[in-house]
Amino acid sequence: MLAKMTSKNQLTLPKSVTAAVGSAEYFDVETRNGQIVLTPVRIQRGDAVRAKLAELDLSEQDIADAVVWARKSPATKNSRKK
Repeated sequence: MLAKMTSKNQLTLPKSVTAAVGSAEYFDVETRNGQIVLTPVRIQRGDAVRAKLAELDLSEQDIADAVVWARKSPATKNSRKK
C-alpha cells in the first residue's frame, strides 16, 4: 500500500493496516536498514512508573532516605547546598 507524507511529515496509515495491529494511539518509531518501523505501544501510567523505578534501581533504603529528606524543613534542606 502507498502512503504519502505531507509537508508536515505526517502519514495517514491505511485503515486495513491499523485494523491488523489493533487499536493503538501511540507507536514506537525506529529506523532499521533504511526502513521506518512502527510498533504499536499501549501507554499505561502505572507501567511507565514501574519501568522508571526499575531503571533507577532504587532500594528501600533510598526511599526511606528520600522520605526523611522530604520531611525536613526547607531551611535544613537548603543548608546541604553549601
